[in-house]
Amino acid sequence: MKQLLTKLSDPINATAFALIGLVMRLWHLGQPKGYIFDEVYYAQNAHSLAQHGVEITSKGLPDFIVHPPVGKWLIALGIKAFGFNEFGWRVSSAVIGSLSIALIYLVAKKLFNNVLVSSTAAILTIADGLHLVHSRTALLDIFLMFFILLAFYFLLHSKHWLAGLSLGLATGVKWSGIYYFVAYFLFILYADFRQSQAMEEESPLLTTLRKKFAKRVLQYGIIPVFTYLVSWSGWFLTSTGYDRTWSKNIFRSFWHYQSEILNFHKNLVETHSYSANPWSWLIMGRPTSFFYATPKGCGAATCSQEILGLGTPFLWWSGLIAIVITFGYWIARREWQSGLLLLSLAAGYLPWFLFQKRTMFSFYAIAFEPFMILIICYVITKYLEDDARRKVRERVVYGYVALIVLCFIYFSPLYFGEVISYGSWHSHMWLPSWI
Repeated sequence: MKQLLTKLSDPINATAFALIGLVMRLWHLGQPKGYIFDEVYYAQNAHSLAQHGVEITSKGLPDFIVHPPVGKWLIALGIKAFGFNEFGWRVSSAVIGSLSIALIYLVAKKLFNNVLVSSTAAILTIADGLHLVHSRTALLDIFLMFFILLAFYFLLHSKHWLAGLSLGLATGVKWSGIYYFVAYFLFILYADFRQSQAMEEESPLLTTLRKKFAKRVLQYGIIPVFTYLVSWSGWFLTSTGYDRTWSKNIFRSFWHYQSEILNFHKNLVETHSYSANPWSWLIMGRPTSFFYATPKGCGAATCSQEILGLGTPFLWWSGLIAIVITFGYWIARREWQSGLLLLSLAAGYLPWFLFQKRTMFSFYAIAFEPFMILIICYVITKYLEDDARRKVRERVVYGYVALIVLCFIYFSPLYFGEVISYGSWHSHMWLPSWI
């Protein structure tokens, strides 16, 4: 019985954290009314998918869409279940965001085998404002983040076929998922090579290429690409999708459509008031305002209501410090956990520096946010290595988590879109660039 309870403790803990997150994400989910930020695109695209299997305009014409359909299909499930309304098009984000809380608990447990550290990972995710805002709006990035984290989970458990499937689904949400199946393909090949070295093979590199290379290409190349193609089934099976009849050869039409999407992203250089260079993302230098209004009813002369894509400041600022520390540990110790976590963060972050002229937003950082939190947890494990001072240091960890939670509570009116006085709103603008 004791062994059974021990086995069940992690799923129970993960589920409990997910339920806490779900309650927070469902609370007044239908408010504010109307579209928030890019919901105007994704909610309508999802509604079209639910009705027609492909995105078309309100006039029945093919609609040029610049992101693959997986995230919008998930949004469509909520619309199918609850109707084409604010709750309906946001509920899938709430569910997926809550599941990611359970998932990061299980990932942290596999990485560190420590309940305190695993619980810290879940609590920090619950207490992150950027995660909460994404979980309460019908944007695509929360789905991208979830499938990347799911692929990471399967990679840790050596379930490489499922990891490839998850990476295909991530890329089927947004193309930035491509960076992860390249990164994980290279990582697993390197792991195979090191294994061959440990087994004292005569030629570890040739052994790896001969025995594992083709299989890894299938798992981390063919499977993701096949999954991506299947995600476009609605486009393939109908005749009303954009560019569907561009050529008599359906695959030529599909290739042309993908090239048009690529051209769009390459030429997306329009100025935007909330654009933010990747250099500023980790410090939340320019958070994205998803919604702002000046309603009445706050008891002051002027009221404000905002939904701000702002990561909990103390969490992200400490995350930047943790990244530097973890890089130092990797240089000194070459531990696989630090290397894999840094690789995972880099795959979602560093490629954006190559597109300095492109219009970019800090909310893209949600894709690698789990790895920043796991890096914080890695640093915590190093901090707790001193057995003689472990009890005292555990109290410091509790204090750190409490500080993050308090910071989250302070900024929560900007995450839930509460109506507050203009003075109160302004007091939350710690940096001029947040206004």
